[in-house]
Amino acid sequence: MEWVPIFFVILGILGGIGLGFALGIQYRKKVAEREIGSAEAEATRLINEAIRSGENRKKEMLLEAKDEIHKSRTENDREVKERRNELSKQERRLEQKEAALDKKTEAFERKEEELAKRLQKVTEAQNQAEELRQKQLQTLEEISCLTQEQAKQHLLQSVEDEVRHEAAMKIKEIEAQLKDEAEEKGREIIATAIQRCAADHAAETTVSVVTLPNDEMKGRIIGREGRNIRTLETITGVDLIIDDTPEAITVSSFDPVRREIARLALEKLIVDGRIHPTRIEDMVEKARKEVDRTIREEGERACYETGVHNLNPELVKILGRQKYRTSYGQNVLNHSIEVAHIAGLMAAELGVDVALAKRAGLLHDLGKSIDHEVEGSHVQLGADLARKFKENPVVVNAIEAHHGDVEPKTVIAVLIQAADAISAARPGARRENVENYIRRLQKLEELTGSYPGVDKAYAIQAGREVRIMVKPEVVTEDNMILLARDIAKRIESELEYPGQIKINVIRETKAVEFAK
Repeated sequence: MEWVPIFFVILGILGGIGLGFALGIQYRKKVAEREIGSAEAEATRLINEAIRSGENRKKEMLLEAKDEIHKSRTENDREVKERRNELSKQERRLEQKEAALDKKTEAFERKEEELAKRLQKVTEAQNQAEELRQKQLQTLEEISCLTQEQAKQHLLQSVEDEVRHEAAMKIKEIEAQLKDEAEEKGREIIATAIQRCAADHAAETTVSVVTLPNDEMKGRIIGREGRNIRTLETITGVDLIIDDTPEAITVSSFDPVRREIARLALEKLIVDGRIHPTRIEDMVEKARKEVDRTIREEGERACYETGVHNLNPELVKILGRQKYRTSYGQNVLNHSIEVAHIAGLMAAELGVDVALAKRAGLLHDLGKSIDHEVEGSHVQLGADLARKFKENPVVVNAIEAHHGDVEPKTVIAVLIQAADAISAARPGARRENVENYIRRLQKLEELTGSYPGVDKAYAIQAGREVRIMVKPEVVTEDNMILLARDIAKRIESELEYPGQIKINVIRETKAVEFAK
């Protein structure tokens, strides 16, 4: 029964443990109750403190709100007071301005009344002055024996004469100044160009003479019943003149190329000796090919001599045709080459494009190559050809302007005008028959003598100068300058002439008396 004490020991231990556990629980319960109580107390305290702090915060916020309201009220009262003061000031200023405006209105009304009185007095004075002026005008008309309109005309005439005198003196002064400045430089440039471009004199005609070995050849050229000469004239388009001139036949045609073809064909037929229609056709065809080759070669030679490159082949051919074209006896191709050289030299002196000046100079008479075939002046035909082959607009304008048909737009166009005049007007360059020469001089004298106040007009120096004698009682010294200018412009517009014409107006007063 040894296990009984052990059991009781165990039972005691278990009971102690249970008792300790129960006591622990009881203790923990008490502790928890105490902690709960303290927590509740603490919570109550915190709640009370929160309530107290909330009430205090509420009171503070109410106080702050009351302060803010008080401040806002104070500021509003102050602003209202300031605005009332400002309005009071503005009212006082408006009252002052209104009072000043009333004063000004009264003053204005007084001035208006005074002005009305003055205006009435001025009107009365004007009426009196007008009456006095009319009386004075009547007195002046009675004294001068002139009406008012006549006096105005007299005054205007005197003013016009004075203005014309001043204009004439001003023109004279400007022309003298321009001459002083430009004459020396222009003379130097032109002299240099002429000196550096010396050319032979050329004189050609519109007919060609073919020399025959004997007079018997005339009959062979005419042929039986004239069949040979008719065939030659039909194929070539020229006229063969067979007259009493020994051992010579004249070939006449306005087309220089046809005339040259006929001349070459005749020479070949004379050398060959066999003259009949079939042979004539063969020789004319050979001559035509030879002339075409010569035309092309002459065009290329002209381009090479002047240094003009990249010219259209068709233009080269048209240019070469100028070899057989003359103007007043001057070969047109040589004239064009000469103009190109002169224009190039003057362009170099002035610092202008030399190549373009030479090109314009070479092509300026291009229209003369076809003016027998196409209707129109050589100037317009040349310009149309240049446009057709896309030439430079400067070149086209130079062609159009070289005879003054249009205004020159560039310096090169002016240079071409000068170079053309230099080449055409130099001694021996051109010649014309006596009938045309006399007709040109007569027309020049008739034109210059048609002006009122002109007594006599004389064309001298082969028509390059015209001397005009005026009546001194009709043309005054001032009007002489204007008369010379008017005559020059009319000559430029109505007459055709090589070079330039000098207009010399002479006014001379003579007093003759005899001592007896």
